[in-house]
Amino acid sequence: MKIYHGIEDFTPVHRAVVTSGTFDGVHLGHQKILQRLREVAVKAGGETVVITFWPHPRLVLYASKETIKLLNTFEEKADLLRQQGINHLLRIPFTREFSSLSSAEFIQRILVDKIGTHTLVIGYDHRFGKNREGSFEQLRQNSAAWGFEVEEIPRQDVDHVAVSSTAIRKALSEGDVAVASQLLGRPYAITGRVVAGDKLGRMLGFPTANIDVDSHYKLIPAEGIYAVRVHHSGQLYDGMLYIGNRPTVGGRKQVIEVNLFDFDQQIYGEALTVNFVASLRKDTKFQDLEGLRKQLSLDKQAALSVLRG
Repeated sequence: MKIYHGIEDFTPVHRAVVTSGTFDGVHLGHQKILQRLREVAVKAGGETVVITFWPHPRLVLYASKETIKLLNTFEEKADLLRQQGINHLLRIPFTREFSSLSSAEFIQRILVDKIGTHTLVIGYDHRFGKNREGSFEQLRQNSAAWGFEVEEIPRQDVDHVAVSSTAIRKALSEGDVAVASQLLGRPYAITGRVVAGDKLGRMLGFPTANIDVDSHYKLIPAEGIYAVRVHHSGQLYDGMLYIGNRPTVGGRKQVIEVNLFDFDQQIYGEALTVNFVASLRKDTKFQDLEGLRKQLSLDKQAALSVLRG
């Protein structure tokens, strides 16, 4: 997949079959649209083009009051779209100036002049342009004048999936990673680098890798203990992960730390990708470290039961 970091970098492709959207999560509903995009491209003998916007429009339009957290960094989104077999990914920087484009201006300047769209594929309720004024009906009525075909994904083809980025964010904010995984079609994941901690886990017999997630906008699931699978250097490890401020020792800063099973390596500065499999329990304050250690033993058995059972 070729990635373009601005419309000025895009080179027209043969019979471009195009869709656009934020695609946060690249969840099952998005995958339905992407599947149809590929089918239309094969039939037309063309290439697929996904237009996405970065940063997320809500972070620009409602910057003073928006608290949205995102399911994907741009890099994660690009990798997921690559896995979906997309040929070209066009990232358009979303600014207030760009948001002022009318739907007709967006169609003419981007879809026609820059991309040379052959077919546009959109979801049944897709809106675009200033104040979301553009619609499928507008596209249908004017597609001949603009020189491209337009196809709308029927409502019944998407509604049965019953999924949205908002629903996934809600599930994760409540710690329900199982529901989030069902809606995504895969486990929810975070990626970060291993940083030094205070080695409390090692003292308790459960050494952990402290993870620093780079993106400020990446959604972190609710505080608690999770069964996880962790990618490191091409290998997959079972483990349990903690998110919280460690109330038993009077912690005040949220940490993300993972105990990898059957693992004994120094990996400071290296990247880990954590896939959330199941929630084990909420964060709890224990009377002492011995009480915490005993609970961690139980947590590990619960995680092993989920991951290997």
